Amino acid sequence: MESPLIDWHSQVGAKLADFGGWQMPIEYPKAIGALTPGGVMSEHAAVREVVGIFDVSHLGKIEVSGIGALMFLNRIFTNDLDRIGHGSAQYNLLCDATGGVIDDLIIYRYSDEKFLLVPNAANCAAVFAVLESANDLGLTIKNAHHNFGVLAVQGPKSDALLALLGISVDLDYMAFTEVIIDGHEFLGSVIVCRTGYTGEFGYELLPTWGATLPLWELLVGAVEKLEGRICGLGARDTLRTEMGYPLHGHELSLEITPLQANAGWAVALAKSNFHGQQALVAEKASGVPRILRGLLAQDRGIPRGGMNVLDASGTVVGIVTSGTFSPTLKNGIGLALIKAGIPVGAELTIDLRGRASSVKVVKPPFVESHVR
Repeated sequence: MESPLIDWHSQVGAKLADFGGWQMPIEYPKAIGALTPGGVMSEHAAVREVVGIFDVSHLGKIEVSGIGALMFLNRIFTNDLDRIGHGSAQYNLLCDATGGVIDDLIIYRYSDEKFLLVPNAANCAAVFAVLESANDLGLTIKNAHHNFGVLAVQGPKSDALLALLGISVDLDYMAFTEVIIDGHEFLGSVIVCRTGYTGEFGYELLPTWGATLPLWELLVGAVEKLEGRICGLGARDTLRTEMGYPLHGHELSLEITPLQANAGWAVALAKSNFHGQQALVAEKASGVPRILRGLLAQDRGIPRGGMNVLDASGTVVGIVTSGTFSPTLKNGIGLALIKAGIPVGAELTIDLRGRASSVKVVKPPFVESHVR
């Protein structure tokens, strides 16, 4: 499958790769307009220091509407949608009966009877199937994957970038609204959300699928004026790893529960029955066998997904789920599921192709969050 911007990405020389079944830009190695050559390091730095824009239109979109929609979603997803008001969004998880995670996603609450769900691209069909099979209220559940694009504006100058387009909004973190851009009414209504996946102040814009390219071109012109950068999913991954944000298939999966992934804050165990509740209640009562922690390299080693984590005796006590070189810290970092009881600050090693590399257990984020 392809983003509505696939031709644009190809024309400017973006490095494309499969991402959840979609051909998406990983990085931009060539100069684009007034921008100097890209690459993950410079794209990452632009988001931390100035502003960057991303095409994340591969993310799923599912619309749920009808009388009882709030109650319906609350008995399926882990978090409590009664905790947020209209015009707000919430991080949520969909679990199976064992407590394993089918997907993590953002749910936008328009009203008690209208919601927009944004799951991961690879899991959109699975989320939709669960919702359809559980629909005993006659709700309207629509797979709207190709109805909207998703464009992220992330970094300290995000407000300045939107201002260049004539967009001025005053939104709390995880709030959203809809705007008509003056002078560009042909774009129609654009959903503007104070959300993102980088740890920086920013927004996600959801135009209609057909309006995604012209809105993107406006963003490109604005980001050039601010000396920001067009960014690919490579930088998105290094940014989220620095923040300790989980990625489904790595820190969350059918074999990794929210409690093991340190996402218990998004599980309202006390609310009425939801998918996976009994298993998660039992796991909390018995104690998780492993927990997600950060690993900070103490030498030149770089943790990579799949590497074993060992204690001083050489016993395997965990596995790296994600790892990278941190462009901000200029140091190797990783996320790992390690044996519960190993404290923050402990010195461990990772098996780096047969060589022991020293790491320290830390509590993410690795860099300060600026989302608020």
